[in-house]
Order: sequence, then structure tokens, then C-alpha cells
Amino acid sequence: MGIVAGLDSSPDFTRIVVCDADTGAVLRQGYAPHPVDAPDGEKRPSDVDPQAWLLSLGEAAGGGLLEGVQAIGVSAQQNTVVPLDAQGNTVRPALVGGDKRTQVAAADLVDALGGREAWAQAVGCVPQAAQPVTKLRWLAKNEPENARRTAVLLQAHDWLVWQLLGRPVRRTTDRGGASSTGYWSAATGGYRPDLVELALGHQAMLPEVIGPSDAAGTTPEGLLISAGTGETMAAAFGLGIGLGDAVVSLGASGSVMAVHPEALADQSGMITSLADATGMHLPVVTTLNAVRTLRGTAELLGLPDLESLSELATKSTPGAHGLVLLPYLEGERTPHLPHTAGTLAGLRRESMKPEHLARAAFEGMLCGLADALDLLRGRGVEVRRIFLLGPAAELPAVQASAPSLFGAQVVVPQPADYAAIGAARQAAWALGVSQGALDPRTPPAWQGAAAQVLEPGDELAVGQAVRQQFTAVREQTHPGAFRP
Repeated sequence: MGIVAGLDSSPDFTRIVVCDADTGAVLRQGYAPHPVDAPDGEKRPSDVDPQAWLLSLGEAAGGGLLEGVQAIGVSAQQNTVVPLDAQGNTVRPALVGGDKRTQVAAADLVDALGGREAWAQAVGCVPQAAQPVTKLRWLAKNEPENARRTAVLLQAHDWLVWQLLGRPVRRTTDRGGASSTGYWSAATGGYRPDLVELALGHQAMLPEVIGPSDAAGTTPEGLLISAGTGETMAAAFGLGIGLGDAVVSLGASGSVMAVHPEALADQSGMITSLADATGMHLPVVTTLNAVRTLRGTAELLGLPDLESLSELATKSTPGAHGLVLLPYLEGERTPHLPHTAGTLAGLRRESMKPEHLARAAFEGMLCGLADALDLLRGRGVEVRRIFLLGPAAELPAVQASAPSLFGAQVVVPQPADYAAIGAARQAAWALGVSQGALDPRTPPAWQGAAAQVLEPGDELAVGQAVRQQFTAVREQTHPGAFRP
């Protein structure tokens, strides 16, 4: 079919991959950081001039990187709001990321609609501080003049696609990106303009949601631009996950998502019902404590890094001699315990050794994520294979325990720019459809990621015993807080 490119505009950088449209083979790559001016003490700002994304994109694409490319797909950070006025100018810098300023606004919105169940039924998720709908509420309360001037609402990938196309009258998005806004329902496939008005104080123009294989348009130079999507959806598409697959991502916080044929409404708010980049659904469960649990334990034990903590943990045995760590160090979202703290249980003379605490930290983190997996399984989501992502996935202590604690085959893909690859695959799909070479319902069959495969094997019973020990402490400490 030709050559395509995928770009991923993350919070910190732009990555571009140029791929063969038929096979997905990566031909060349580009990278550039985002020019960020964060206030002292902040890792990154909560307000960003979108022009910074364009400057980074131009730098990453320099040196003829896009020569011969016929189509481009765009992936970008989710949970962004780019407010435009009626003339298409930015009203203020984009609101990005997990903005702590909006926590009160999230609670206000939950109450304004009648509670968590009402939101789950309306759009498949309960407002969180990071979501666009919550940022709109904050804008209305704290910058009423800017809120009044806001006439158009875009997310990061919507805005980049619109810029690449020369700022046409038509503005588009995809169902994956729309599903993370808090005012579009993955179940009905439609916007809830009343929720925009509830948050912002008035109606605003929203981008048209186009299909997974549709093109957003063509640049003046004749380059086809596909629909674009959020980073989560692009990474899932780049990995090539399908029904029966789940992805466990180990960041400071953790997330579990799986492919499912229908949207899920969860009144507890623990499941966020997103759409994917192919026409399926991506129910997501988030934990607030994952690798931050390991880092805190390493600091407590005076260890320099996670590799040292992993090495120490492997000197213990499954179950950590009865030591159990509930890793709710920053409160917890799954289960919903926002004001709780962590718990260390099972202290006996024989268990009070550094290696057992190190092991308990790894097991506690993974058991918390296994609880999230069970929440999805309890709603009928099939999980046969689990992709484990993040630098911590390479640690021996994680790989030794994850298959038995998760109760499934674990796949650890080789590190790659999966969001950019997913964006490129979307571009190849749109290009193939435009050429009559691909079915609009079937994406190109690119080769899956190279990976290490881990089986639970004979350790499955041992892992389930560790989980039972973890569950017993959790139920004793927080009875009834979590019911998969």
C-alpha cells in the first residue's frame, strides 16, 4: 500500500515512527522533547500552550523523516482540554494531565448529576480530577470569562489533526478519544451536551466522531490524515491486543484494561468504560498505587533502585513468611478508599527481615492489580492473556510472581513506541480503505510485538494462596470495600 507514519504527542515528547503500510515494519524514527516551562517544584505544568506540541512535532519530523509518507496517524495524551473561541483561537493554554486543582470540581459534578451511579449510567465513568468534563467545571468556577469565551472543545489529538489539515471548518475526533472526555457515552455512541452545559455553564461545539478506519481529511500537500486517537487506545492498537487480552501497565499508579465487545456501566465508578481504536471497547480499572509502592519500600530499606529491591525480594519465598502489604499508600481508587493508608500485617519475629518486606511490596502491588483484573472478570470480561507494560515489568521479582498471581499467561513485550505504532497502523488502515485495498471493518494484520511469554505453570496454586492471604487482610482491614 505504501509508507505511513504514526506520531505520538505525549506529555513530555513527540515520537514519530515511519512504517511499511503492509507489514508494519518500522523504517525510521524521530524524537523531540516538548518545550516545557514548569513552575518550580512541578514535574510538568498543568497549563500548556498547544503550540509547544507543534514545535516538538516539527523538530521530530526534521531531516526528511516524512519523505515518501502517504498517510499520518496521530496519537496524543488524553485528559486534555483545548478551549477555542468562535474564531478558532485558543482561549487560554490547554488544561492537561492529572490536575489537582480540579479535585473539588469532580466532587461537585458527581453531586450535581445525582451521584456516581447516575454518571456511570450516563457516560460509563464517574468524573475524576483529570477528565476534560471536570476541567470544564473548574474553568467555569475559576475563570468565568474564559469559560464564557469558550465556543469549541478539542482534545490534544483533535487539535493536532485539525492543525495538520490546515484548520478546516470541520473538526473531528475518534470514539476512543471521545470516550475519555466524560461527556460522550461509549454505550450509546453519542455526546451528552447537557453534561457539557452542566460543567461549562453553556453549550459548546464538539468535534464530529468519525469511524476507526475513516480519514479526517487530506492536507494541502495531499497527505491523508486518519482519525487519530488517545494514547491508551493507540498503544492497545499498536500492541495488537484483541478479545481475551488484557494490559496491565505498571507506572507510579497502575491500570488494567481489556478488550470487550460492549461498554460496561459500573455504578461503583471503579470501571471506566472507554472505546478503543477498532470499534470495540476498553474497560479500564485504575489503581493509585503501583510502582510508587516499590519505590517507597526501596527508600524505607535504604536501597538505591528497584533492581536492588527486586534482587532482595527474590531471597524471600512466596507469601513473604506471612507478611502482607496493602499498598494503599496514597489512598486508593480500586477499591474506593480515597482517604485510607497502607497496611503492613503479619509481623512476627521470623517475618521481620528486609527480604520479606521487599517480597511483600511486590506481592502487594501485584495483588492490588489482580483485584482490578477480577473486577473485570466479574463483569464477564474474558482474560486469557495479559500484556505487562512498564520498566518494572522487566524486574525478576515481578516476572516470577505475576503469572501465578494473575492466574493467566503473561506477555512482556519488548520496549517500543506502541502508541506511535498504533497511530501508524490506524493511518495504514485509512490509507488502505481509501485505495480499496482494505475492508473498513478489518484493520491491517501487522505482526505482533516481540515478547517474552511467562506461564503460571505449577506455581498457580501457590499464587492463589498468596492472594487468599492478601484478601483476608484486606477484608479484615476494609470489610466490604471491594466486591469483584
